[in-house]
Amino acid sequence: MSNSTNAAEFTVSEISYAVKSSIEDQFGYVRVRGELGRVSRPASGHIYLDLKDDKSVLNGVIWRGAAQKMTVRPEQGLEVIATGKLTTFPGQSKYQMVIDRMEPAGAGALMALLEERKKKLASEGLFAPERKKRLPYLPRVIGVVTSPSGAVIRDILHRVADRFPVHVLVWPVRVQGETCAQEVANGIKGFNALPQGGGIPRPDLIIVARGGGSLEDLWGFNEEEPVRAAAMSDIPLISAVGHETDVTLIDYAADLRAPTPTGAAEMALPVKSDLLATLGDLHLRQSGAVMRMMERRRSDLRSASRALPQPKDLLALARQRFDMASSRLGQSLQAATLNHRNRLATSSVRLRPTLIANKITLHKERLQDRGDRLTRISLRGLEQKRTQLDSATRLMESLSHKGVLARGFALVRNRDDEMIRQADQVSAGQGLSLEFADGHVSVVAGLLDPVALTPSDKDKQSIAAQQEENVSGIMASKAISAQDIEANLRSLAGVKGGAKSGKEDKGRPSKSSVSASSKGQSQPEKPKPKSRKSAAPKDDDAQGSLF
Repeated sequence: MSNSTNAAEFTVSEISYAVKSSIEDQFGYVRVRGELGRVSRPASGHIYLDLKDDKSVLNGVIWRGAAQKMTVRPEQGLEVIATGKLTTFPGQSKYQMVIDRMEPAGAGALMALLEERKKKLASEGLFAPERKKRLPYLPRVIGVVTSPSGAVIRDILHRVADRFPVHVLVWPVRVQGETCAQEVANGIKGFNALPQGGGIPRPDLIIVARGGGSLEDLWGFNEEEPVRAAAMSDIPLISAVGHETDVTLIDYAADLRAPTPTGAAEMALPVKSDLLATLGDLHLRQSGAVMRMMERRRSDLRSASRALPQPKDLLALARQRFDMASSRLGQSLQAATLNHRNRLATSSVRLRPTLIANKITLHKERLQDRGDRLTRISLRGLEQKRTQLDSATRLMESLSHKGVLARGFALVRNRDDEMIRQADQVSAGQGLSLEFADGHVSVVAGLLDPVALTPSDKDKQSIAAQQEENVSGIMASKAISAQDIEANLRSLAGVKGGAKSGKEDKGRPSKSSVSASSKGQSQPEKPKPKSRKSAAPKDDDAQGSLF
């Protein structure tokens, strides 16, 4: 049987834990120097990193409790000395170092990292002088970001009470360790987030303070978080970290650097007694200046008053001019009165009663003559208007359909009071209204033989004789001719007869000539039967059909 068959068997877990025990027992606590490679910070709070040199890599882990106590924040590229114990991770067959403490590998490494970070932040303009804000002369509220249990806050409060007591707000933070940088940044941002007029007063000035310490102790103030928060603060900020020889990156980003926390309180507030003394001195100087100015003005006023003339001298010339004017006043009044009296006498000569009476008589005669002329003209115009009215009246009577009705004609209307002008508008049995000169008659139209209604020769002769008698009666009764009608219409319209009307009147007999000729003839000329339709004027058509 070979030796391999006599070897003891181990499970994977047993051999893994055996290796783990061997490594931990053999090495125990060790110090390893190397450069930080990969640095990982998961949400659990642990830190996983790599320690490396030019040939090998050692995995390392910092548990959350130890990470909060670290004075140096692990960053890639930093050369450190890690203290801890070697162990294995059986889940992946890896060995690693559990780090309890870490420190830079000499001051040179930290200074190199500090210088590199300073250049980076300066290139972003966080240290530019134009970003610096002016401190308020007398802030009402001061916010202090520091540890509430250290001696720093006591020194600041004591110095504030001595110089000028104001309201001080303290934002408690850790001033060293892994969480120092983040807490300081949160304190600065928290003061800036306070609203104006809120329940907690907003500070007019912020002081970030810490006591002295080593470079590792002050490293939290060299981190980017507090530096960026100080640069972006809207409230003026004083950095008072460490002693006068200690310089951190937050000092470059602050608006003012104080050598010590006590010095920061002295820079923030003036001395109240000095202010009171200064005010008293200024008051005395002001009072003295006012008194000296009043005295100088009083002296200037006295000098000016000597150069002014006396009141009686100012009134002397005016009084003399008044006396001279009053002495000339009586003579002037007498001369003016005499002048007006002469003008009145001259005017009274031209205003004799005889001249006025002659002018009145002349005007009365003119008025009487014009009154007579007006009376004659009015009477003549009245006579003309009366003649025109009589002519228009006769014309209206001759043109009225009532005169035609008086001569035996009738006006026919239907039951709707519409005029009937043609026979074809009448139907059998239709009710009609006949208007005569002396009244109205209602009739009913019937169908009759037109042959039975045709007059005989004897009846025709009697009808013609009757028409001739009517015509001769009209002409004999001084009927108005068409020319007279037109002349009367023109006169009523205000149109004067022109050359054309004069020529036409020469060929037409006037009203008087027609009357004379009708009287001299024994028998007038018989009118033609067709002239009955044209005998009626056009206005009769507007009244209705005449029979």
